[in-house]
Amino acid sequence: MTPDFDQTETTTGQSTVQDSVGAAAGASVQDRAVALANDRPEIAVGAAFGGGLLLALILKRLAR
Repeated sequence: MTPDFDQTETTTGQSTVQDSVGAAAGASVQDRAVALANDRPEIAVGAAFGGGLLLALILKRLAR
């Protein structure tokens, strides 16, 4: 005898990046960036790290 499994799809209640960006397609670039950062915070952390590194290089160049 095989067990009967429910074939319904389950959701987590969280929207995907594609849903967020697609819903914000008519919105401004800033709104789309905020939606993306809310769904994938690692992107915001990477951008902050890159911005800090760029700022450090610029300040180092200005100090010469």
